[in-house]
Amino acid sequence: MPSPIETLKGAEGTIFKDRDGSQQPLLLLPHLTDEEFRRLEASVPCPIPDEARELFRYARGFRVPNLIGGPHKLLTEIDLSGLEAEFGLEQVFPHARSIAGDGCGNFWVIDLTSDSQSWGPVFYACHDAPVIVYQTDSLAHFIEEALRGGNSPWVSEIADVNAALTSRIWRENPGVLSFEQCADSSDADLKEFAGSLDLTYEFVDLRAPKLGDGFSWGRYGSRSVVKRFGEKRIFANQRKSRWQRFKDAWK
Repeated sequence: MPSPIETLKGAEGTIFKDRDGSQQPLLLLPHLTDEEFRRLEASVPCPIPDEARELFRYARGFRVPNLIGGPHKLLTEIDLSGLEAEFGLEQVFPHARSIAGDGCGNFWVIDLTSDSQSWGPVFYACHDAPVIVYQTDSLAHFIEEALRGGNSPWVSEIADVNAALTSRIWRENPGVLSFEQCADSSDADLKEFAGSLDLTYEFVDLRAPKLGDGFSWGRYGSRSVVKRFGEKRIFANQRKSRWQRFKDAWK
């Protein structure tokens, strides 16, 4: 697969047309300055990978109307460095870099850890419904899909995550492991994580995810308790009864 910078350079000169016939060219965002590189380095838990460093010296991102289509003109600007964007949910992504938003308060984020060797993976963090969805491990692939959605028929994996796959996770709650499954598992990480919690928790293992995998971080109300197993992408949700959720709402 081409590198992120090769992918973006290959898209220079592309003209995008929305459903109304309006045309706009791809617009690159300015590259990071030396001072911005220092700020970025100070804010992440790992060295900036060479591939990302090369990209950010060329352009920090890009802008084009209606990148993934739809009535809300989503993803009109993507800052791949995530330098200026603030993001919460520290219990899920302690060192997230927010690289794009959908205009409705939901964001695509890079989940970095101390041993990250690339600028990824990319997750979609949604608050309505309150779910996390895995997008891709490849920054180049994320760029390709964002650009693919900018022209007819305005479809992409990013649009899929934003709509159908988010709804599926909220509706079906797939891939959930019970406390008993993890406590009795031959997988040392699952067993250790379960041993640190109790039987009110359920678990989702995203160490080797595929497009559309994820979990409902807010399934049990606005005061949901979500934990992560250190830097590994195993997550636990504390199940709460309706009565407990009712009491939480009045605290």
